[in-house]
Amino acid sequence: MGEKVYFSVVIPTYNRKPILEKCLRALEAQQLSSSTVTGYEVVVVDDGSTDGTLEWLSSNQSEFPHVRTFEQNHAGPAAARNLGVEKANGDIIIFIDSDLVVTETFLQSHADALVAGQAQLGSDKFFTYGAVINTANFENPTSEPYKITDFSAAFFATGNVAIPKHWLEKAGLFDTGFQLYGWEDLELGVRLKNLGIKLIKCPQAVGYHWHPAFNTDQIPNLIDKEIQRGRMGVLFYQKHPTWEVRMMIQMTLLHRILWGTLSLNGFLNERTMLPVLRWLISIGKSQLALELARIFLNWYNVKGVYQAYAEMKPNLS
Repeated sequence: MGEKVYFSVVIPTYNRKPILEKCLRALEAQQLSSSTVTGYEVVVVDDGSTDGTLEWLSSNQSEFPHVRTFEQNHAGPAAARNLGVEKANGDIIIFIDSDLVVTETFLQSHADALVAGQAQLGSDKFFTYGAVINTANFENPTSEPYKITDFSAAFFATGNVAIPKHWLEKAGLFDTGFQLYGWEDLELGVRLKNLGIKLIKCPQAVGYHWHPAFNTDQIPNLIDKEIQRGRMGVLFYQKHPTWEVRMMIQMTLLHRILWGTLSLNGFLNERTMLPVLRWLISIGKSQLALELARIFLNWYNVKGVYQAYAEMKPNLS
């Protein structure tokens, strides 16, 4: 990494056209200082969308001069990000998701942190990690204030990071064995950490992660995601059988006791809690309803982990 950087913003997308449009418009509106940034491109990898994403991008190409588009059959975000890295021209890769809307100083903030980090460490063995603020405000996502629930203790998550391309290649990119929901970015993070790559926080590089406000129709899908995350967590543990990974994927007696107790051994579930969740949503407290729903969602996750572990145990010996 020299005094100046050229960014490739890699974005996998799958059936997210309305919010992807906001994501890309925000990236076209970047305010950059030529002293640190030589330029940037936005590499969009369409993961087999069926909502007309590619057609829309093609017919509006003139509005997105920085965007280069690639496509693949639906194979999940790990494969899409790998393709994006492979096609990227930049020496620094920024990963964001297609439902993230960034501020005008987003790229500049990452650039400043990268240049400062290089000076501080005397090498490029680090990545910068921006802030992610969750919002359900589609019309004006960047108006959302920071909340305590936006805090993340993750080492490497693809919501908002900038990293030299050659370290990704050296670590081996994303493992496409993670076919279901969850963990492929944190697993790559373990391999990066093993290479001695450091994390430098960059809270000035803010992205607003949009998702629809919680409602009870989402519960079956959220439960399914937690079970998938449990299964992928065990795959993560197979690759890195450490106590740290066990803690991350909630595969400990502590987590079994915690979520078993909080859910009253499964008594507090999507059926028994439905009236309370509906009431909270009706009075405009959908975020609080989601936090309460996490009691049974986490219990599904822990049960999913142990079930997958029991099924995979012969392979672990």
